[in-house]
Amino acid sequence: MGKIILRLDRVMADRKMSLKELSEKVGVSNVNLSKMKTGKISAIRFSTLEAICEVLNCQPGDILEYVKGDEKS
Repeated sequence: MGKIILRLDRVMADRKMSLKELSEKVGVSNVNLSKMKTGKISAIRFSTLEAICEVLNCQPGDILEYVKGDEKS
């Protein structure tokens, strides 16, 4: 079975944005964004994803990646 990989850390690095700055602009706690950044979440609200995409000027596909079960990330 495949899985969804979160690439928030990559997009943030490309935009040179800190976790604190993103947290303030999106209105989500540092703790929750940190969990998202490290992939330790099982769900994300569309409203949160929309806000992150707005602030980082990206598409959801820039943050989310599907990896087949037999592939390595």
